[in-house]
Amino acid sequence: MAKMNRYVCTECSASFAKWSGQCDACGAWNAIVEEAPLSTGPGKAALGAKRGSALSLSDLSTEEAPPPRTACAIEEFNRVLGGGLVPASATLVGGDPGIGKSTLLLQAAASFASRGLKTLYISGEEASAQIRMRAARLGLADAPVKLATATSMRDIVTTLEAENPGLVIIDSIQTMWADTVDSAPGSVSQVRATCHELTTFAKRKGTSVVLVGHVTKEGQIAGPRVVEHMVDTVLYFEGERGHQFRILRSVKNRFGPADEIGVFEMTGQGLSEVSNPSELFLAGRGSSSPGSVVFAGIEGTRPLLVELQALVAPTPHSQPRRAVVGWDSARLAMVLAVLEARCGIPFAGLDVYLNVAGGIKITEPAADLAVAAALLSAREDTSLAKDTAVFGEIGLSGALRPVSQTENRLKEAQKLGFTQAIVPKGGKPISAAGIGVQTFGDLSQCVGDLFGAG
Repeated sequence: MAKMNRYVCTECSASFAKWSGQCDACGAWNAIVEEAPLSTGPGKAALGAKRGSALSLSDLSTEEAPPPRTACAIEEFNRVLGGGLVPASATLVGGDPGIGKSTLLLQAAASFASRGLKTLYISGEEASAQIRMRAARLGLADAPVKLATATSMRDIVTTLEAENPGLVIIDSIQTMWADTVDSAPGSVSQVRATCHELTTFAKRKGTSVVLVGHVTKEGQIAGPRVVEHMVDTVLYFEGERGHQFRILRSVKNRFGPADEIGVFEMTGQGLSEVSNPSELFLAGRGSSSPGSVVFAGIEGTRPLLVELQALVAPTPHSQPRRAVVGWDSARLAMVLAVLEARCGIPFAGLDVYLNVAGGIKITEPAADLAVAAALLSAREDTSLAKDTAVFGEIGLSGALRPVSQTENRLKEAQKLGFTQAIVPKGGKPISAAGIGVQTFGDLSQCVGDLFGAG
C-alpha cells in the first residue's frame, strides 16, 4: 500500500490527515503544509529481526571532565557560547534578513581558523565570489577558511567525511535539501531531515556545526520547532536596522548559561564587539528630561543599564494609542491598569508611547517599576534626577516585589556614576557602597514620594 502524505503545522508541528486554513492545535493561520513521508528508514520488521546492542549505563555520581572549548578572538561570541565552541556540538543562529548573521559568522570563522581550527564555510545562498568580496571588505581575505557553495546534503556530507573539519558553518539550513525526502527545500520535512543529518555528523565525528536559520515575521526561527530541540545551542541575532547595535542572545545552551547576551556595533569594517554595553547605551543620554528613566537590568550574567523613554500626550481619537518598542505591550497594559486601579492615576484619553533606547529588547519583569516611573514622569512633566537608576517588579495588587541580583545591578550603576537607586523593599539585605538606595514596598507610596501623585 502506498504511503499517504500528511499535513504538518510549521508553528507547533501538529499533524493532520488533511489540509485546513487554521491549525486546531495552536490556532495559527496558513501554517499547515503538506509533508511527504520519509522514503528511507527501518521498518517494523527490520527493528524486530535483529537484536540491538546493550547500552553502557553509569551512575549519577560518575565524574566526567568538562568538555574542551575552543575560543576565538571575539570575546562577546565566546561569552554567548559559554566560553567557546564545544566539539561535537550543533549551534543554530537565527535573525532577521540583513541583520549581520553572515558577517558575524564569517568573522568568527576567520578567527577560529587563524587559531588552528580547520574551518569550512558552506553557503547555499551566496556564490563563493560574494563571500570573498565580503571577506575582502572585512579584511579577512587571507584567513585560512575553506569555502564551498552547495545545497545537496549528500554532497555536503561526503565532503565533510573526507575533510574532517573542526568547524562547519552552514548558511542556511532552509536552502539545504536531502534527496531521500520527497519535498521542496525549506519545507518542514526537509529542514528536519537535513538538521538531523548534520547534527548526527557532528556527534559522530566530533565536529562543531553552526547552522544559520531564517526567521518568521514574528521573529521565531522558521521551520519545525523540533529543530531547536535537536541542536545544543540556539542563538538569536537581534537589532534594529536604524541602530548600530546588535545583540547576540542565547535562548538555549546545553554547555553554558542561557539568556546570555553579546553586544556588537555595526561599522563599515564589520561587527566590532562592545565590552561595556551599559556605557554605550547611555552615551547619547543628555540632561534629565521628563519621561526618561534609567533601568538597571540583568541579561544572562551581565548587568546592563538602558534608558527607557516614555511620552504621554492627549489623543484626538476616541481610542487612545499604545505604542511600544523594545518591551512587551501586554506588560505595558498591565502597568497602566495597576497605576489606575491601585494608585488612582488614569491614562484614559491619553496616547502612551514607550521606547527602549538603543534598539535592545527587554523581557524581564524587573523593568516594571522603571516603566511606571517613566510613564508618570512624562504624564506629570517632571524629571527624575539624572543619576538615578530604577528597577523592580510590580504585582497586580500594587505591591513591589524584589528581583534577583540586586547587588550586581547597583554595582553596575555605581560604576557608571549613578548615586541614587529606587528599588523594592524586601529580599536580601542590600550593601552597596557609594550609592544611596530608596526602598518602597508599595507602588502608591513610591508614586507619592517621587511625583506627589496617587
